Amino acid sequence: MILFGKYFDRQILLYLCIFAVISCCFVYSSSSISSQYSDSFVIKQLIFYILGFGLMVSVAILDIEQLKKISWYFYGLIILLLIGLIFAPESIARPVNEAKSWYQIPFIGTFQPSEFLKFGFVLVVAKVIERHQEKTDQQTIFSDCLLLIKIGVITIPPMFIVYRQPDTGMIMLYLALLIPMIYFSTIHKRILVTIAIVPITAVVALLIIYFQFNNFYTEHILGQLSPHQISRINGWLSPFEYGDSSYQTRQGIIAIGSGEMIGKGYMQNDVYVPEKHTDFIFATIAEETGFVGGSIIILLYFLLIYRLVLIIMKANSSFAYLTGAGIIGLLTFQIFQNIGMTMGILPVTGVTLPFLSYGGSSLLSNFMLIGIILSFIKTYDGYFFQSEDAE
Repeated sequence: MILFGKYFDRQILLYLCIFAVISCCFVYSSSSISSQYSDSFVIKQLIFYILGFGLMVSVAILDIEQLKKISWYFYGLIILLLIGLIFAPESIARPVNEAKSWYQIPFIGTFQPSEFLKFGFVLVVAKVIERHQEKTDQQTIFSDCLLLIKIGVITIPPMFIVYRQPDTGMIMLYLALLIPMIYFSTIHKRILVTIAIVPITAVVALLIIYFQFNNFYTEHILGQLSPHQISRINGWLSPFEYGDSSYQTRQGIIAIGSGEMIGKGYMQNDVYVPEKHTDFIFATIAEETGFVGGSIIILLYFLLIYRLVLIIMKANSSFAYLTGAGIIGLLTFQIFQNIGMTMGILPVTGVTLPFLSYGGSSLLSNFMLIGIILSFIKTYDGYFFQSEDAE
């Protein structure tokens, strides 16, 4: 029992087991009722969960120094796989929705390298920040700018490759991971505020152009995106004018609203939503369990994130603090983005709902990220067992 407590947190494991049960139940419900799918995804999802727990344990038993050692090797491997997608024939890398992001693996399914780049990013960037801080005798504006350049050199090239697949949703996840790490890296806040002015100004300018110069917006801004991305943006901004583009969003809203307070009951989701077992699984949950069930899901996520925060706050390493900030920022944004897009509040980006949506790459990569945080438990004494000793 002491060995178990040295590497794992009971509450985290409990939450993940609950998510596993909920995920399998609603993946089965989503895919079995619709005649769109000939396969039952629940068996594959269960296998992914078993593999995910195994990967999480494998990462959790590593110490900080071992994580640092594997960081560059893992990062390099994923970069090679991303580059390989560019040249791979469609027989092994078939485009889906005009995005070439997956390798086709016989008898297993698909493998998405960009999902695992999150693991490489968080370790490599934390290592670079920590080493930079150790080598800097006196922090200056120049040293902070140099650190930002290092982070940019590491992250921008692979992010560009992922963007060209195209996969804008994954870019958003990378930024959700990197921004907290940069914020907590002791870089002067004046520099961060100055940098933040650029995207804020760009967003404000885009809004002005959209409302005041719509023709210019359509021709010169939207024209730079892929047809799939244009379709999603138009469907979000004008769902009733672009019926085909907003079909998935509108159906998701109808499914969630039809669940009302307590839902229609398990296996009673009769509103058709494309990809209901993956990106839009929250629509299934809300339709069958209503507002109550949806609220319980959000509460479970809150408890999971809160527990992760407690673990990081107790860590005694800047590397652990930085990686934890990135992982928690990523998961929080991903939850908010997915639920928001199913309700029509945010645009559809193809971002999965962590630990609930069907999908092997997303599930396994998130388990690996949780494993990183669990590995920090052994860096301090008695955090989870002081109360037991007292008893």
